[in-house]
Amino acid sequence: MIIKNPKKSLGQNFLTDKNIIDIIVRNGCINEKDVVLEIGPGTGSLTERILSLKPLKLFAIEKDKTLIMKLNEKFKDKINLINEDILKVDEKVFCKEPMIVFGNLPYNISTQILVKWIRLNNLNKNFKKFILMFQKEVAERIIATTNNKKYGRLSILASWKMNVKKVLEVSPKSFYPVPKVKSTVLLMEPKKDFFPIKNPKNLEHITNVFFNQRRKMVKHPLKILFKNSEKISKKLNININDRPQNLSPLKYLELCKEYENLTF
Repeated sequence: MIIKNPKKSLGQNFLTDKNIIDIIVRNGCINEKDVVLEIGPGTGSLTERILSLKPLKLFAIEKDKTLIMKLNEKFKDKINLINEDILKVDEKVFCKEPMIVFGNLPYNISTQILVKWIRLNNLNKNFKKFILMFQKEVAERIIATTNNKKYGRLSILASWKMNVKKVLEVSPKSFYPVPKVKSTVLLMEPKKDFFPIKNPKNLEHITNVFFNQRRKMVKHPLKILFKNSEKISKKLNININDRPQNLSPLKYLELCKEYENLTF
């Protein structure tokens, strides 16, 4: 399928490299009992490879109406097409079984999509695994660990509910049209057990306060969040002279719990 005028507004860069497509699909480990969801199937190159493994069902969410028509012509009733914005879709409505998700995510909203999923109460019941393409810089932020300069809000949010592994980097030449940035494929598997907090938005707020002042010592954001900041830092064994990147994800989750005890 050839698209003459890909839409920049929808971040359309279609993956064309068959070797990369094969690697991505292999990481899904699809069998005949699996339900698969593809985000942004585009021209259907990845879709075709997924179908060759005969999953139980394949859903595909595509915002572009022109592409929906072309995909319908190409695959007919082999896939369940949903013409909608991924940020507005409730995946639980159309699937009651854990899904394997593939996505060459639009780079301009990729972090919003990821955060949307992390906020779900039953992430591990709704999803089996995610194999997702991100802009390389965003992927580096997601997989960064403590004391790394790329470590921040996304690293903490992702590691809270997901086990994340880098699969491979993808050259711009693997896409049409050729993007200006490199890409990275990540494999994410929802954790069955994770630190209990009442509302993910509180963790987002905590990390936002800290990493908006990432060069300052943590005593500053602690004072913004807690009137009894000295007591909190001693209770959680936090060195107030550390920088935000020095605190582990667990420390941020513990801080979130303390914050929720004050506000709920």
